Amino acid sequence: MSTTLTEGAAPVLDASLKRRLRRTTRRHRLRAFALTMPLLAFIVVFFALPLVDMMARSFYDPKVADSLPETMRVLDTWDFEGLPPEAAYASVAGELLDLNEAGTLGSLALQLNHEIAGARTILLRTANELDGDDAAADGSFQDRLISIHPQWGEQEFWSTLKIMGEAFTLRHYLGAFDHRYDAMGEIVARPEYEQIHLMLFGRTLWASALIVLLTLLLGFPIAYHIANSPPHVGNLLLILVLLPFWTALLVRTAAWIVLLQQQGVLNDLLVALGLISDDGRLRMMHNMTGTIVAMTHIMLPFMVLPLYSVMKSIPPVHMRAAASLGAPPFLAFVRVYLPQTKPGIGAGCILVFILCIGYYITPALVGGRTGQFISSFVAYHIQQSLNWGLAAALSGVILVAVLLLYLLYSRVFGGDSIRLG
Repeated sequence: MSTTLTEGAAPVLDASLKRRLRRTTRRHRLRAFALTMPLLAFIVVFFALPLVDMMARSFYDPKVADSLPETMRVLDTWDFEGLPPEAAYASVAGELLDLNEAGTLGSLALQLNHEIAGARTILLRTANELDGDDAAADGSFQDRLISIHPQWGEQEFWSTLKIMGEAFTLRHYLGAFDHRYDAMGEIVARPEYEQIHLMLFGRTLWASALIVLLTLLLGFPIAYHIANSPPHVGNLLLILVLLPFWTALLVRTAAWIVLLQQQGVLNDLLVALGLISDDGRLRMMHNMTGTIVAMTHIMLPFMVLPLYSVMKSIPPVHMRAAASLGAPPFLAFVRVYLPQTKPGIGAGCILVFILCIGYYITPALVGGRTGQFISSFVAYHIQQSLNWGLAAALSGVILVAVLLLYLLYSRVFGGDSIRLG
């Protein structure tokens, strides 16, 4: 009978133990989640939300629509043929007067000035000179506005105003790819003298790829030597690789300015050695040469560390086994050692490439006109032109390029193969 009771109690005990185990597991998970909450909140508030807000600005721009709602309602029925109806002139005249009285006309004028040259002058002059009584007595708001500024009589001006009045728009992404809407609302390429973003994207991509190649050629033997040196020597070399991180970025960039300028240390040394004449000093600053040199130096540790991490985990016995089987040193290196470093090569390349695409300070200081990256124009539109929509679109293109690059890396190397140190 006792045996029967014991057998009957076993399922009850198992169920009780499972419930206690689930409660314990749940408590551990809640405790772990609570510990990560500060970090999660920090990421959401200071990274995710600003990123979402910035990306939303690239396709959502309601400033003109909110400032001129009645004018936009009238222009909805206009088909870009000829000039808009008299009602559009009457509504824009009244709304400009209201905005000027409310003190918000300046922000609208600045917004329109991004697409319409001289829009700020046109709107402010119109609002200051507009006399509603005279216009009404004359019976034509159209004649009154055109008399104030002749651009009110141009179809392209009204076409651009209508297009900018669309809250959800692709014009910022069109601008990022050097395109725009014409007077008929069709997508066309910008004039050649205004096409700069595609050139900058191309320059950024090929320069970043070149920097990746240079850092790989320089970093691979450095990482190999560190990984295969005695511990005391390897640690010292690793400290030397990390030493640039202990110096401010601006200080390192300024040091390269001192070294590379025409009256700098490197040119003085070449002149002293008789390799170049004093009149033939090399121009290595404020061009792509300076950007490549400085960026290669700055990015080199980001290539060395992933390579070192992978190389340190490769057993030395593999090379000795290849040699014992009769493989020459070079063949053993290529066929046995090099394939095992593929995760480090992939991680270092993608890390350096992504950092280069978004780098701003060094190209801006040493690159000059021909050595700047697309990130310099993102900063320009945010800080100076205040065209945040275009800056967001350019950033969105960079973000998509980075995501595509990561997907390609995951497909080739596998997403779980990243080894950064």
